Amino acid sequence: MTDFRDKPTFIRPGEELDRGKLEPFLRSHFPSEAESFSITQFPSGHSNLTYCVQLGNRQMVLRRPPFGSKVKSAHDMGREFHVLSKLHDAYSPAPKVLLYCDDASVLGAPFYLMEPISGIILRRDPPPGLELTPEVAHKLCESFIDNLAQLHGIDFAAAGLTDLGKPQGYLERQVRGWIERYHGSKTHDPSEVDQISS
Repeated sequence: MTDFRDKPTFIRPGEELDRGKLEPFLRSHFPSEAESFSITQFPSGHSNLTYCVQLGNRQMVLRRPPFGSKVKSAHDMGREFHVLSKLHDAYSPAPKVLLYCDDASVLGAPFYLMEPISGIILRRDPPPGLELTPEVAHKLCESFIDNLAQLHGIDFAAAGLTDLGKPQGYLERQVRGWIERYHGSKTHDPSEVDQISS
């Protein structure tokens, strides 16, 4: 039977992690894992970078901001860790987080580790041989909607997420933030953007 689950592969050039600093850091937090150490990277995903770290018998997923990013609010690892640390107990499909590090001397940026969740990621091009029949696509869509409803039904106060944000002025902050993120990371200069954002 073909295994279509998402698997890490080689690390993209320019997105390597400093093994010499990461390994001792991890071993200090997981001292019982005394065997081999390896790092691979999950394909795609250029927003926050996602790696598979194998430390002895323990497999973990490491998330960090992209290299060279100037837009800190778009890649807030502390916030992501905080949300997931509260969300997992209220919504079991959310991954369980293990460790957060804001010491830039380790990897040059904040990062966190979480337990892996094995599954198929439906990218633009499905894995060869994976048949997405109309019936399967229908069930996937229903599952997606059911999970969105479950997420929106969570009592965020009971989950400990009342400090998550500021509801007042949210839309204005989002629009302003996306305009700033565009200017902080643009690679082209289409004139329409200035017209839309003014």
